[in-house]
Amino acid sequence: MKRHAPQRERGAALLTALIIVTLVVTLAASMVWQQWRAVQVEAAERARMQSAWILNGALDWARLILREDARSGRPTALTEPWATPLAEARLSTFLAVDKSNTDDAPDAFLSGSIADEQARYNLANLVDNNGKTLAAELEALERLCQTVGVSTDVAARIASGLRDARTPPTQGGSSPLLPRSVAQLTWLGIDAGTITLLQPYVTLLPVRTPVNVNTASREVLASVVKGMDLATAERLVQMRQRDPFKTLGSVETQVPGLGPLNPQQLAVTSSYFEVRGRLRLEDRMLEQRSLVERRGLDMLVLQREQVSTREGVRS
Repeated sequence: MKRHAPQRERGAALLTALIIVTLVVTLAASMVWQQWRAVQVEAAERARMQSAWILNGALDWARLILREDARSGRPTALTEPWATPLAEARLSTFLAVDKSNTDDAPDAFLSGSIADEQARYNLANLVDNNGKTLAAELEALERLCQTVGVSTDVAARIASGLRDARTPPTQGGSSPLLPRSVAQLTWLGIDAGTITLLQPYVTLLPVRTPVNVNTASREVLASVVKGMDLATAERLVQMRQRDPFKTLGSVETQVPGLGPLNPQQLAVTSSYFEVRGRLRLEDRMLEQRSLVERRGLDMLVLQREQVSTREGVRS
């Protein structure tokens, strides 16, 4: 029995050594993984901040363009410089004086565009400041729904939902949340398919606004102006491409018989715009959408949203 004791001691020592080595390797691997994870988090955060700053550059470009448009005093029309999109440009050609420094860097491309939000029917027009549904505006939205293939009862549901959302709830009652965008009409019980059909033609702004006759589609124009058909609206669209309307009086001369146009429903200038900046980095795209209000020469950002996509699919 005494002869086997040294063998058992050596076996125990070897087992102990193996356990210690295993613990050391595990701890070392854990430290390496923690360090790698910290590096990845820092790199991701740095990339996010850099992307945000680059997209802010697109917003600054939009501010400059809209400010210069305001200085010109001309009508807000699709023939103006603001309506020309910023073509996709490779950033690496501008960020480094020495082009060789960008050979190993991933390709990054920036583009942007400005859209007139008053080219669409503003759903905020449905309800006045006292929480009352306006019959003329409701009829306009019903005509628009019929034109784009949406059930006309959707107009009444939207108007009712916006009215209830703006009315203080009674004691023990509740009100629906007030949407801030067309996509949020689901809060009022509007289904996604209906929203998809309406989205190119409607918007939801903080205040009531007229439709810009120089930028609106024929569907929106025919809906807002009672008695105007799509053919007449299309003729106005064709005419403004050659010479934008400078006053509502010049529009009235082209649509005789419709009577004087309501300046609360139609205008030739706009104050609200959507600015889109897109940053494409390899197979990922980061898009920033901002709602901007133009007040004189000042540009106020009212809303901002970022959407990250991969290979054209929203993540």
